Amino acid sequence: MAADDKTPSLNFIHQIIEADNASGKFAGRVCTRFPPEPNGYLHIGHAKSICLNFGTALKYGGTCNLRFDDTNPEKEEQEYVDSIMNDVRWLGFQWDGLYYASDYFDQLYDWAVALIKKGKAYVCDLTPDEVREHRGTPNHAGTNSPFRDRSVEENLKLFEGMKNGEFPDGARTLRAKIDMASPNINLRDPVMYRILRATHHRTGDKWCIYAMYDYAHGQSDSIEKITHSICTLEFEHHRPLYDWFVKELGIYAPQQIEFSRLNLTYTVMSKRKLLTLVKDKHLSGWDDPRMPTISGLRRRGYTPEAIRAFCERIGVSKYEGTIEMAWLEDALRADLNKKAERRMAVLRPIKVVIDNYPDGQTEELDAVNNPEDPSAGTRKVPFGKELYIERADFHEDPPKGYFRLAPGKEVRLRWAYFLKCNSVVKDAAGTISELHCTYDPTTKGGNAPDGRKVKGTIHWVSAAHAIPVEVRLYDHLCKVPRPEEVPEGQDFTVNLNPNSLEVLTAMLEPSVTSEPPASAGGGTRVIQFERLGYFSVDKDSTAGKLVFNRAVTLADTWAKMEKKGK
Repeated sequence: MAADDKTPSLNFIHQIIEADNASGKFAGRVCTRFPPEPNGYLHIGHAKSICLNFGTALKYGGTCNLRFDDTNPEKEEQEYVDSIMNDVRWLGFQWDGLYYASDYFDQLYDWAVALIKKGKAYVCDLTPDEVREHRGTPNHAGTNSPFRDRSVEENLKLFEGMKNGEFPDGARTLRAKIDMASPNINLRDPVMYRILRATHHRTGDKWCIYAMYDYAHGQSDSIEKITHSICTLEFEHHRPLYDWFVKELGIYAPQQIEFSRLNLTYTVMSKRKLLTLVKDKHLSGWDDPRMPTISGLRRRGYTPEAIRAFCERIGVSKYEGTIEMAWLEDALRADLNKKAERRMAVLRPIKVVIDNYPDGQTEELDAVNNPEDPSAGTRKVPFGKELYIERADFHEDPPKGYFRLAPGKEVRLRWAYFLKCNSVVKDAAGTISELHCTYDPTTKGGNAPDGRKVKGTIHWVSAAHAIPVEVRLYDHLCKVPRPEEVPEGQDFTVNLNPNSLEVLTAMLEPSVTSEPPASAGGGTRVIQFERLGYFSVDKDSTAGKLVFNRAVTLADTWAKMEKKGK
């Protein structure tokens, strides 16, 4: 908020747009685009760009296109196209126009011919390694290609031959003729086209030459009459090239604006590295709940509202920093706290036998579905002689400050009674297998008529009614905050967290199957297991077996570990 009023402050991109609107630069139009390459699944970094581009168009009553930058057929697939469209819709946005760079292949070719005729492009026979050698360094000018001064006629003939498949892959390129001594290395005769025989997912084998991104991007923006071409900061030094092409072609000129990309702790944000995790089977797929992909986050239990709130909170700037994963998790907790219904589940059960509870008796206790939402109502929870509680909620020799169950100690059972432990049963290995307790029938609902107090409240599940379910406890993908930092000679996989997944058989109260909670995650059922965290129903669930993924804990346990230096 601004200091003197309640008007939200503008990020620097919106300041530029408002200045353009005030000056009439684009006649008051605002048209943005989200232009992913369909070579992988979108991740949380792309979500920031989606929210920015679509959100900007909505803010100013403009339009936003979805355009696939499909100029690299070797890495692009229809599967990725479909997943990207699904992710954009799931986040809550709808494009005004759906386009592909491949829609413009004929026009891009004609414009390349026009640049050749102007003497602004030439066919070069240098190999990729030779091109790099001739380019020079940031501190030393490059040297001209020996093919730079070919005649217009020869260049036109050779370029047509490239198009017609007369030369082997990689034998020739089309390069822009700009300035080999430019301090901006991107202007040192960049490659516009390369020869590549690969079947394209849309155009098939029609083309054997493909435009480079730097050539295709600006012209695609121009064709679509984009006003503000918003991209990440690594393209800042490419902007002069973006502008050079549209100026030399004499076509409509959009404005490119750069912002910092999203970097997040405890994960990797490179599609190349994410593809490695999938292909090398470090993870189960692009939608593995440990992945930072939008599909992985969705499967884990994230909601579109939480992701949009996270993107709003981190804002837009030119500062290249790293955002704490805790911010993303906090956004999910804040959203699910309001909408997720509560249920009781025991992840690591230990049996409790209530010796003074009548044999064969079962009663149904009232439990609130969501204390944050009175309209969610209540449910009935069965209670009987035998219960399951969390193993961590009992300590045979409790330390100071331990207020849960212990021999001779009393706790409150959530929604039920006071419970006191009297004896412990162990197996041959010395492991506690059963607790014998007594309950106070006068404390139904959790309060004692004589006014006595207990400090601990624990959850439980009736053993006779409990439903066994598979629970997958997911943790951070990487064990260090900045997994890109690795010892020399090793790659990022050395920083993968070996404890990122634990699978348990848990005991769940029966109301989950008899009265399914309302969806809280855009199609994914998300429940708060009381005192344990938020859990989503996984797609692997069947009619006879529910599978839950832990979306997020109730507190940031990693922050506590870091504070203690663990």
